[in-house]
Amino acid sequence: MVHEDDPRRTPEPKPGRRRNNGTGGSGPSTIRDVAAQAGVSVATVSRALAGNYPVSAATRARVMAAVESLHYVANVHAKALSGRVAGPIALVLQDITGPSLAHVAAGAEQEAAARGRLSLVCATHDDSEREDDLVQLMREQHAAAVLLVGAAVQDDAYQQRMAEYARVLDAAGSRLVLVGRPPLPGDLPVTVVEYDNRGGAFQAADHLLTAGHRRILFLSGIPEFSTSVQRKEGYLHALRAHGVPYEEELDVSGPYTRPSGYQRTRDTMNAGVEFTAILAGTDLVALGALAALREAGLDVPGDISLVGFDDIPFVADLTPALTTVRVPYVDLGRAAVRLALEGQDGMAGDEHVVLSTQLVIRRSVSPLPR
Repeated sequence: MVHEDDPRRTPEPKPGRRRNNGTGGSGPSTIRDVAAQAGVSVATVSRALAGNYPVSAATRARVMAAVESLHYVANVHAKALSGRVAGPIALVLQDITGPSLAHVAAGAEQEAAARGRLSLVCATHDDSEREDDLVQLMREQHAAAVLLVGAAVQDDAYQQRMAEYARVLDAAGSRLVLVGRPPLPGDLPVTVVEYDNRGGAFQAADHLLTAGHRRILFLSGIPEFSTSVQRKEGYLHALRAHGVPYEEELDVSGPYTRPSGYQRTRDTMNAGVEFTAILAGTDLVALGALAALREAGLDVPGDISLVGFDDIPFVADLTPALTTVRVPYVDLGRAAVRLALEGQDGMAGDEHVVLSTQLVIRRSVSPLPR
């Protein structure tokens, strides 16, 4: 029995510090606990764990046994500050449930894992204040790169916000990467990885026009979004190339969602607007349009031809299989991580890359009789 004033008495932990020394105490163990159990100094424990200083095999074995016994977890934040741990890759998406953005995240995670990096995935839900908070949090967590994924409204407020992100991240040794977005004006420390929206939309519209279709319902996106602007430019380019005039009643904008594709197609038919083909801004929009056409008793492609954009996995299994534009979303995520990390490692690399898109011809388009 040890009395209260006995010098042999083990001192109580300081207020606010909890320990778990493997004997039933609560809270995490500290490096001092490991040193005490292994019978070595704190510096020796640090060297044994870091592996950057000669430590005898016997000493290292005692340290590792103590670490395992005490369930000790090293302070990763402190290691990051010292440069001994590589920072994570942070993906900031608008919505993690969308199939296209999910594939970008998958590609980024695969590349990060191959390079020994942890990936963190966050969603903004189109809230710019939340985006601000997430970028600040990732800067504090010493993320190696922050990937902002998805379309954006290219107004002055956006340009200023992105410029500030680029500067503060660069000052912290991190890198801003815009994925699926156009580059920023001026000379800023930012990497841009996008894909050819204009070329993809041109291929899709050209395919329908070559098949003889002249009245093509274009289910475009929200006009302010960068992807919507670029895809519309490709669509208009194809019309001009075939000498077909643009008709405003055939250009119906809206969100890139299945319900929106259904509603816009149904409303256009109810308004008596005639068309022989639909170019949908995304595959999800095409799925909604397909549902509306079938509800109206129309056959695809017998009555109406249909083309999508994205080539999400299951559209090849539809009846009919959907003709669409393939976007290399997984490669987009991989390239974003690769370019960001190679730039930090001092390797020469591009700061602006545009990946190509490809028209995938299946069975949802039929030529019009000459």
